[in-house]
Amino acid sequence: MPSVSSYFIKKGIKVGAKKLNLKEKDIGESRYVIDSFARKFSKLPKNCKVEQIQIEGIYAEWISNNQSEAGKVILYLHGGGYGYCSADTHRSLAARIMIESGVKVLLPEYRLAPEHPYPAAIEDTLTIHRWLLKQGYESSNIIFAGDSAGGGLSVAAALALRDQSETLPSAVICLSPWVDLTSSGESYIENKEKDPYLVKELVRKTAQAYAAEESLDNRLISPVFADLSGFPPLFIQVGSIEILLSDAKLLADKARKAGVEVHLKVWEGMWHVWQISNKLPEAKKAVKEIGDFVRLFSH
Repeated sequence: MPSVSSYFIKKGIKVGAKKLNLKEKDIGESRYVIDSFARKFSKLPKNCKVEQIQIEGIYAEWISNNQSEAGKVILYLHGGGYGYCSADTHRSLAARIMIESGVKVLLPEYRLAPEHPYPAAIEDTLTIHRWLLKQGYESSNIIFAGDSAGGGLSVAAALALRDQSETLPSAVICLSPWVDLTSSGESYIENKEKDPYLVKELVRKTAQAYAAEESLDNRLISPVFADLSGFPPLFIQVGSIEILLSDAKLLADKARKAGVEVHLKVWEGMWHVWQISNKLPEAKKAVKEIGDFVRLFSH
């Protein structure tokens, strides 16, 4: 049963989403507002170290502390519909995952649409993964992770590596993954009134901005249409009231049918990427479960 605090946080999200009204705003304008809000209100946990770096022209941040294991890394890809968000919006979540897992996090700012549509985000992710290998990290010590579009990007990047016969990460972690940009799942209708801030119109708008001239059912844009054979273990968390619930379930089902090890948990009463709220009991529990999974695949 959802916590009492989740009720009030959800109500606050509804009010904020209505005021922001992203579906009516230009993506660039909304991006500025979201990042400004994050810089003002997002706080890092204590004793976290953030190191800014450039990886072949891509800005990224190493997030670690004194307990982080050397030689292991989570490559975390932020969400935001491929058009919004940055290290500013996701630094706190990445840091909490780092603390719970004991593994340092690399948080890059891949190129965003509409200025840089598909396949720019995938290309940047592959560039960073190859850079990690050049730095001496073993693929068995690299985990891909991401939320929303970042979850979809994690899956798509791993598929691209597999198709090019390159080494794969040891596991992929998806938080409320956006993996069906055609919006074909039943939850887009069933959860329309329950989801506190995601609406199909905004999802379709950002999907088209990212896909540009490509078809939305391209398997590297919507990985639910891909053959997932040979994919690494997959860990998925999703909320029961979000419109992207179907995306997660379809991905898990497709992966299982391909013989992939899948860990799927649907969190009752939770919304899209609730893990980002550090004041929510369910967020703390979810991040702890992520940390437990990472420890399983990094030891």
